[in-house]
Amino acid sequence: MSNSVMVWLAVAVLLFWAMGAYNRLVRCRSQGILAFAVLDGLFSQYVALVKTHAPDAQGDETCRAIWLGFSAAAEQFNACLRGARAQPLHGPAMNALRTAHATLFESSRRVHDLSAEPLAPAWLQGLQLEWEQLAIKSDMARIEFNRTVTNYNDAIGQFPALLLAWLFGFKPGQTI
Repeated sequence: MSNSVMVWLAVAVLLFWAMGAYNRLVRCRSQGILAFAVLDGLFSQYVALVKTHAPDAQGDETCRAIWLGFSAAAEQFNACLRGARAQPLHGPAMNALRTAHATLFESSRRVHDLSAEPLAPAWLQGLQLEWEQLAIKSDMARIEFNRTVTNYNDAIGQFPALLLAWLFGFKPGQTI
């Protein structure tokens, strides 16, 4: 074979490899975004639960204070969720969402402690049951999201796909 045929063959192999690697990166990123869409739907249900179970203004001062903190944590979580929805996999948005998620769950523990009291209102116990069921579903979806983001980050970090990731602006995703 002549040298020009070998060069063209090498260029063709390199081109097809680059197309395959690029498609893999796009596919991994898309899987992460789809996994976030599922998680987003479940996370939105937390905010809806808080809004639908909001108590009336009656009750003792401690209960109202805990509920106000819980409601504020849900609003902050919702704001961070909107930011993450606009830029799924984006590091700062996912870090803010992770922090808001932890804050919301810490507030939910305080509400849970209220529901364990003997004179706890019935709506509070209903909220706790729905919350726990939703937590199981969202934990599974969060694990799946984190797995897909890890796969995406692994794909970006492998040499020589690392060069394509740099060239086309693929940024590592952030887990929740």
